[in-house]
Amino acid sequence: MSDTATARVVVVGGAIMGSFVAWSLRREGFAGEITVVEKDQTYQFCSTARSAASIRTQFGTPINIHMSLYGVDFFRRIRETFGASADIGYVENGYLILGGPDTAKARRAAVDMQRAEGADVIALTPDEIAARFPYLSVEDLGIGTFGQTGEGWFDAWSLLSLVRGAARDHGVRYVTAEAEGFNLAGGQVRAVRLAGGETLPCDWCIMAAGAASGRLIEALGQPLPVTPRKRSVFSFRAPLKAANFPMLFDSSGAWVRPEGEGFIGGIQPPADRDPDATDDYEPHHDLMEEVFWPAIAARIPALEQLRLDRAWAGHYEVNALDHNGILGPHDQIANLIFATGFSGHGVMHAPAAGRGVAELILHGHYTSLDMSALGYHRIRACEPMHESIVY
Repeated sequence: MSDTATARVVVVGGAIMGSFVAWSLRREGFAGEITVVEKDQTYQFCSTARSAASIRTQFGTPINIHMSLYGVDFFRRIRETFGASADIGYVENGYLILGGPDTAKARRAAVDMQRAEGADVIALTPDEIAARFPYLSVEDLGIGTFGQTGEGWFDAWSLLSLVRGAARDHGVRYVTAEAEGFNLAGGQVRAVRLAGGETLPCDWCIMAAGAASGRLIEALGQPLPVTPRKRSVFSFRAPLKAANFPMLFDSSGAWVRPEGEGFIGGIQPPADRDPDATDDYEPHHDLMEEVFWPAIAARIPALEQLRLDRAWAGHYEVNALDHNGILGPHDQIANLIFATGFSGHGVMHAPAAGRGVAELILHGHYTSLDMSALGYHRIRACEPMHESIVY
């Protein structure tokens, strides 16, 4: 599409993914009407606001590495993009991912792949881990992989505020409403129906509703295996200095990183206790006592004395097929474009995903990073492209 002056885009979902799509469209040169539908403009329950807000290049899928590398560069240049006062609190202290002896060979191969794709990741022996991070217990470890640069964390709310504000400054309209369905004609989405009865006509419809995307697409009778899964975050203090502490992913599945003067951490519930979590934001308090605390204290003895300050829960938009994002056009409804299902790495990949959607609409194809491997075709064919490094 070369002339966009009269075209209309409706973005369903106004959090980090939808806002990056809208802003990127303007940045890429889209001149038409852009409307973002968001049911809660306070964002108090959205995945973005409740995220641990980190970024890593340690993935098992090359496209995810490249999306992260773009995100890292974007975060480093945040003031160049949004002005001298822009600040997302980006801290680049790396990810340290620990594994047992049985994982060492596969993990070293993964590091070789990640480095070949441009990530600054190294493999560490248990002795090297102990030398760099003396507060860790390493007796049961076989390997640690560490992102020397290009990995860290940031303030997701600040990032959302910046990109949403910039989108609105460039004429993007945010509507407080809940998307309920879609009007189709001639194999295209002609309008988005809102819960109040209003319809928003569109030439392009972007599905960026995160964990709610699967339920919305059901209205079209199309498969989209994306559901909300609850993930709890525990905020605590302990007699351990947070300075220079990495984002630690333990072999037990527990994770922990610095936050202010203390730490935050969490662990996934077992599969049989991980149902669809629609409207459920009560933290897994039992996981803290029974699973997380024992695991993290065994790895970091100083955390045996942790003191819990608070806990909260948010939703992962889990793509049950392969834990990878779904990005690009529907195979039968050409003007329906997905930007959803990122399974816990949506905040870090939103800059790249937003740019990609903008390129598809403005140019008909990706012009920078080819993200076609994340397309909807694999959902229809049930052909997963599994992401092997999932937390």
